[in-house]
Amino acid sequence: MRRKYVRALGAIGLSAALIGAAGCQAEEDNSAGGSDCGGKIAIFGAFSGPNSGLVIPSRDGALLAVKKHNEANPDCEVELQEFDTQGDPTQATPVANQVTGDESYLGVIGGAFSGESKATMAVYEAAGMVMVSPSATAIELTAGGNEVFHRVVGNDAVQGAAAAVYLRDVVQAEKVFVINDGTTYGAGIADELTGALGELAGGADQVQEKQVNFAATISKIKAAEPDAIAYGGYTNEAAPLVKQLREAGITMPFLGFDGLYDPSFPKGAGASAEGVIVTCPCLPPDKAGGTFAADFEAEYGGPPGSYGAEGFDAANVLIEGLAEGNTTR
Repeated sequence: MRRKYVRALGAIGLSAALIGAAGCQAEEDNSAGGSDCGGKIAIFGAFSGPNSGLVIPSRDGALLAVKKHNEANPDCEVELQEFDTQGDPTQATPVANQVTGDESYLGVIGGAFSGESKATMAVYEAAGMVMVSPSATAIELTAGGNEVFHRVVGNDAVQGAAAAVYLRDVVQAEKVFVINDGTTYGAGIADELTGALGELAGGADQVQEKQVNFAATISKIKAAEPDAIAYGGYTNEAAPLVKQLREAGITMPFLGFDGLYDPSFPKGAGASAEGVIVTCPCLPPDKAGGTFAADFEAEYGGPPGSYGAEGFDAANVLIEGLAEGNTTR
């Protein structure tokens, strides 16, 4: 019940924030937008590349929300434009400049990842453009006072603490080796887990994005002699890491976070993915209210994946503000 309560409260707060921010400009000219209802919003994230499987469901959820709104409100249509960043902050920044430079865009869904969100927040804030992320979980994103960034998902403090409880009480680990990939997301959630583990944290290492050989990390794990491993990062590195761990005879429990909640992870890790524990602050699709899960499956021919429901919610936060007639930044 607590999970549902926090999520519902967040959505209400975000919608109010959008309506309030736009309402402050209601008597000004409509140069940024300008219609009485509806408008144009952007969505950015890793829609291609090695980690796209984690992001595409949230994009599809957002597209579904827009389609349902437009079918029900033909006189108040919302347009959603996609921008593929491959989850790369260096690609997300020019996208942010392009979107904010086009006065027809009124809001943005994203970023999907914490790194690209961090890299672009100041750009969107300077333009007064509301951001609603379906899946960026790093704590620092909401710790610096940015006035336009919002999210519809819990942050890594919640996920890290929950993972620590699971490792202690369910896995019954007494020593956990913590690995991160050096990204804003991976390093951040690894730090949260390490803090929550306290004296159970026993050894750590950092790998790099696009790394393919993990022999050095495996040697450190063997030397530390933990009884569980936790990994903060994404599928592209986690899949070969798990394979190499198992090939090296390291069979202890392996826990990853929502960065591994991606169909590419079991595909890449193969049989080595068996038994891997994956946490996520996202809502299980079958727990979503209304007809969302059924509507998603009817639209796309399969059940919602990671953050599909959150993508749907993030879009609806912006749509509700636009439907109220708040069509300026």
